[in-house]
Amino acid sequence: MKLLNILHYPDNRLRKKGQNVAIYDDNLNIIAMNMLHTMYESKGIGLAAVQVDIQIRLIVIDISEDRNQPLILVNPVIISKEEEIKFDEGCLSVPGFYEPVDRFNQIKYSFFDINGLKHEDSAEGLLAVCIQHEIDHLDGKLFVDYISDIKRDRIAKKLKKQESQGVASVRKKVPYSI
Repeated sequence: MKLLNILHYPDNRLRKKGQNVAIYDDNLNIIAMNMLHTMYESKGIGLAAVQVDIQIRLIVIDISEDRNQPLILVNPVIISKEEEIKFDEGCLSVPGFYEPVDRFNQIKYSFFDINGLKHEDSAEGLLAVCIQHEIDHLDGKLFVDYISDIKRDRIAKKLKKQESQGVASVRKKVPYSI
C-alpha cells in the first residue's frame, strides 16, 4: 500500500469539493486502501479523499480501539441530524490543533459501499461526529471554519511557520485526529 501525502491547512486544495464517484472499480478500491493505510499511519480516525488531493466523494473511518473495523463511505449524504453537541475536534490536515465544534450527536446517513451498493445507516457519538467532519471535507470545509477568524488566522500562521522551519507539529493529549 502507498502512503499518501496529507494536505495541511491553509492549502487551498483543501477547499475543493469532491465529485461524486460514478465508477466502482479496482482503482477506487486501491484509493480507499491507500487512504486507510495513510490514516492508520498518521494515527487518525478518519480521512477524506480531498485531504490527499483526490477530488472525489470518498471517506474512510475507523474509530475502533484495535483499528480493525474500517468503514468506507462513497458519496455519503447526511439525511437527518439530532441532538446538538459541542465536540473537541482535531484534524490530520490541521495537525496539533484542537477546538470545540458544534455538531450533532445522532445522524442518519446514506452512502455507497466500495462495490457501488447503496446503504442507509445511523450513527451516534464519535462516529456521527467523524462522519460530519469528513463530509465537511468533501464540501471544501474544515473544522477551523467553525471557530473565530482570529483563532483560524493564528492557526494558519503557526502551521505555515512550522512548515517553513520543517518542524513537526506537537500532538496535544487528545487521543485522535479526525
